[in-house]
Amino acid sequence: MKQNNYQGALQKPIGSGFNATSTTNDVIRGIDLTGKVVIITGGYAGIGLETTRTLVAAAASVIVPARDTEKAKKNLAGIAGVEVESLDLISPASIDAFAEKFLASGRPLHLLINNAGIMWVPLRRDSRGYESQLATNHLGHFQLTARLWSALKKAHGARVVNVSSYGHQMAPFNFDDPNFEHRAYETLQGYGQSKTANNLFSVELDNRSKAFNVRVYSLHPGSVYGTDLGREAPIELFKQMGTHDADGNIFPEVERKLKTLPQGAATTVWCATSPMLNGIGGVYCENADIAELDNGNIGNRYDDPLTLRGVQAYSLDEANAKRLWTLSEEMTGITFSVD
Repeated sequence: MKQNNYQGALQKPIGSGFNATSTTNDVIRGIDLTGKVVIITGGYAGIGLETTRTLVAAAASVIVPARDTEKAKKNLAGIAGVEVESLDLISPASIDAFAEKFLASGRPLHLLINNAGIMWVPLRRDSRGYESQLATNHLGHFQLTARLWSALKKAHGARVVNVSSYGHQMAPFNFDDPNFEHRAYETLQGYGQSKTANNLFSVELDNRSKAFNVRVYSLHPGSVYGTDLGREAPIELFKQMGTHDADGNIFPEVERKLKTLPQGAATTVWCATSPMLNGIGGVYCENADIAELDNGNIGNRYDDPLTLRGVQAYSLDEANAKRLWTLSEEMTGITFSVD
């Protein structure tokens, strides 16, 4: 029996009974999270807010680290049992301060949902000179997970859920020039490699952490209506993809095929809580099931969001996963020892 998902060895749908129209309420039904402690980055907007709402309703204690704490408090008003803390994923010192405060509370961490992210932004660099999509979407979460590792172990049964994207298909990880220092910046390439990094991190961390009963998943939420993820994306990109007209308006027939927020957050919640995944880890999921490996057999069209599915083998490759782990340690300056 395969013990890891390198090369997509476990990458086969398991017949969960859910699909693209399933909602968070569908996948959480019958699951009680009383006594469970959850951290959700970006858990105050878009599918992150929907995830927070759903897990709180299932009786979990949820901590939402936020770059904009005032916005977070406003958006989370009325949801009992949520703690808001300050965290900026692009600031190593901020990540360390958040983690230290949580660890000082002595609580175990049952669920770490690395949900926050940025997409298709102009070229920006953090204080270390790292490209912002890579720094935010992967390196920040790598560091956060490393710093919280002892609390995850303490749970004696934890899950880490990395919200990736079909966007990983836009680019493999560029180990030669991850920060666009020697090539022209293309925001789609930057986003794509950051999401490929989410998948590689998940498959490698799961293989290392399963001995401590910590399992790891990555996922594509689907194309979701009502998030502000693409707020900085050039409208020309959407036009090129055939989703928007010349005036920058989304075509009604495309809009009708987008997921609602409760549908978009369903796969995150499923990965975080479903007993169907007990004993399985390192897999990339979509539509509340394990995704199919894309060997060129899936026809994908951006103007038909429901066809955007499947996972590329390069984002589950063992050599790439181990290489990225080493590079991530070098770039963050921390050693993530899973022991």
